[in-house]
Amino acid sequence: MADTFGNTTTPGTQPITDVTPITPAATTIPETPELTASHTAEAKSRFTAALDEAKAGAAALGEEAKERAAAYKSEASVRGETYKSDASAKASDLAYDGKAKVSEALTSVSRLISDNAGTVDEKLGVKYGDYVRNASRSIESTAGRLNEKSLEELGEDAKAFVRTSPATALSLAAAAGYVFARLLRK
Repeated sequence: MADTFGNTTTPGTQPITDVTPITPAATTIPETPELTASHTAEAKSRFTAALDEAKAGAAALGEEAKERAAAYKSEASVRGETYKSDASAKASDLAYDGKAKVSEALTSVSRLISDNAGTVDEKLGVKYGDYVRNASRSIESTAGRLNEKSLEELGEDAKAFVRTSPATALSLAAAAGYVFARLLRK
């Protein structure tokens, strides 16, 4: 069955009609200016304390971040020095091996030229055979000087050569690059 408001009720029950509303005025405490001022002062002091605590926390986090950054920087520096010394040692070993191989290759070329000097004597004459022998001795002496010098001395010699004749040095570098490119392509 429906009442005047369109609500349905179950047969045998009565709708609730006498409801007394609760008023907010009955549950609130009247505020006085002294009470409001003390609440404001308390709120300000709590806010100031929270702000000071936040500042201290931020300063502590900043110090911790600085300490961690210093530790990471130190660790990176140590690792960098280790890598640098390892790379330097490896490069030095490779340079000495390369120097030995070049010296050995020059000696082999010198022997090959010297062995063919007799053939040049027969085909072109003794005069040209002597040129070949002189070239062989020159290459062999260059191999000996290369073997005797340290890498630092070789570096200084190369710098001096580039300073005195840069065009020749550039031409030699281009020729060496071409030869290496051809070797690596095969």
